[in-house]
Amino acid sequence: MSAQEVCRLADLAPGSALRIEVDGPSGPVEVAVVRTASGAVHAVSDICSHGQVSLSDGDVEGETIECWLHGSTFDLRTGAPLALPATRPVPVYPVTLDGERVLVDVDVL
Repeated sequence: MSAQEVCRLADLAPGSALRIEVDGPSGPVEVAVVRTASGAVHAVSDICSHGQVSLSDGDVEGETIECWLHGSTFDLRTGAPLALPATRPVPVYPVTLDGERVLVDVDVL
């Protein structure tokens, strides 16, 4: 597989995240597709590495997303945890914009 269309840019309001299930090489992959207030689009695992809950339900601020359950914050560019209690990064997936189409590649990890 390669990059797959997951949504349209219009589906992502600035400062928001969507939970999307993408076909991966070993089955479905839960992805948080995020659009920052500045318009950048990122894709990270939707599952918090600490609390095992959906990151797409959290708050987007700058280039970060905060887990709603325990407050762990992750860098959307690298997946690195920036605030405890998370200590492990979340996977980051390449995003391609093709006009209004948002494509994510979950096969690269």
